[in-house]
Amino acid sequence: MITPIADGTVPWPEDLAREYTKAGWWRGQALGAEIATVADARKAATALIDGAARISYASLAARADALASRLTDGLGLERGDRIVVQLPNCWPFVVLTLGCLRAGIVPVMALPAHREHELAYLCEHSEARALALPDVLRDFDHQHMAERLRAGSATLRHILVAGQVVHQGNEDLAALCAEPNPEPAQAADSAGRARWDADQPDARDVAVFLLSGGTTGLPKLIARTHNDYSYNARASAALCGLGQGTVYLATLPASHNFPLACPGILGALLSGGRVVMLASPQPETVFATIEQEGVTITAVVPAVAQRWLAHAEEHGARQLRTLRVLQVGGARLADELAQRVRPVLGATLQQVFGMAEGLLNYTRLDDTDEVICGTQGRPLSPGDEVRIVDGAGNDRQDGEPGALLTRGPYTPRGYYRAPEQNARAFTPDGWYASGDVVRRRPDGNLVVEGRDKDMINRGGEKISAEEVENLLYRMPGIAQVAAVAAPDAELGERICVFVVPAPGAGPPTLDTIRDGMTAAGVARFKWPERLEVVAELPVTKVGKLDKKALRDMLASEGA
Repeated sequence: MITPIADGTVPWPEDLAREYTKAGWWRGQALGAEIATVADARKAATALIDGAARISYASLAARADALASRLTDGLGLERGDRIVVQLPNCWPFVVLTLGCLRAGIVPVMALPAHREHELAYLCEHSEARALALPDVLRDFDHQHMAERLRAGSATLRHILVAGQVVHQGNEDLAALCAEPNPEPAQAADSAGRARWDADQPDARDVAVFLLSGGTTGLPKLIARTHNDYSYNARASAALCGLGQGTVYLATLPASHNFPLACPGILGALLSGGRVVMLASPQPETVFATIEQEGVTITAVVPAVAQRWLAHAEEHGARQLRTLRVLQVGGARLADELAQRVRPVLGATLQQVFGMAEGLLNYTRLDDTDEVICGTQGRPLSPGDEVRIVDGAGNDRQDGEPGALLTRGPYTPRGYYRAPEQNARAFTPDGWYASGDVVRRRPDGNLVVEGRDKDMINRGGEKISAEEVENLLYRMPGIAQVAAVAAPDAELGERICVFVVPAPGAGPPTLDTIRDGMTAAGVARFKWPERLEVVAELPVTKVGKLDKKALRDMLASEGA
């Protein structure tokens, strides 16, 4: 029985908490305080780069503490309050995240691609009191959307805008993230540091809410505590060899777990390294940035790696001379692409197979090429427990595929305020069923075989087929719909919908479906990219929708 505590989170059992603390995995420190300690030892070193903006560790710490004060004293936010963060990769994202960690305010990590449909749910479910977003991004007016969200929310009061503030009452995020007023500066900095050092969140408190890539509608909230998320980032940084000479490029959306803490932005800062923020993974921009800033490590999804390989094969990889490690995760990287990374890009490939719910698997930097190119790695921590089971819950032998179950010191025991989903995804004794089908080799490395859940993995973005179907059922003229993954050479999978028109209705088109998605305020990456109009949907012998038959049809057609 999974029993959440009063705030909706599910704690680790006390005996395991003691075990994780005794092993040194949990330090009992707030994550913001750990980064502040590093900043104190690295004051003059550059911590953060965003275009022309170059921020030292001293400035980063001062900005984070000043922001914490402005959020609490100025806006009236309190420890435990939530702020939905929908920002592109930019320096205010980092300062806001660190300021929240210092003040005990909990960021809810949304994506820049999310729209009103997703954000209204996140604000409601988390009871957010603030929302941080850009003014306009890719011709979309986020600030105008925020006004509608605030009007429809019982809790949302503050809109923090990265860019030009055009609506009265909204806050300028850059001004909130500015260094403290020099009066004198050193005294102000010392006062801010002393306040937040003395008033840290409890290490068992929620540090950040990540979003699940679940199969049952809108994403669930994953409560990551200071204890477990600090360990997630620190252990990843140690395994990846991060240190003061590290230059980490964040080019995937920074609110994803992968570029945030695997080891990502937080791991680089905990190691005393340097973080470079870049909003685009386009190879021309990325290659130039790697050369200019001396980037040593970055993380991508397979579709991006494929584009970088193609660009390097056409134009050369001279700009990548400093790049030591290329992490690839989010979806399985095809073996033939994996084998090209080192010869073409000159960097060591590190495959990363993990989940925002916890468990991380890495190939090691000194593994053989066969392991690096042919597996998705092995667990990060000696405290990670992994089982591979059949449909009846019996353990499979090495080499036999099965469903992945896991638990450990950075794998939470349940979703936030989600009892029904917890009953499906977690066993009574705390094992998380990830939905992945894997096989374990005798050397301990895992090979990902696929998914056992109804989810579409589009270039690393996990999309619930059920959510897509529910959205289409709201549209006129549709009697039945089934959303499935269509194989795709670039993104791995794309969304295909099979639709049975309502009696008397004409067949829908992709354009009409996308218009409906636009009207519903749905993120673009959830829009169907292929439509099949059929007279009926296949069913199994017991009358259930047979999605396997639909997927088999698409696979055989592709072949």
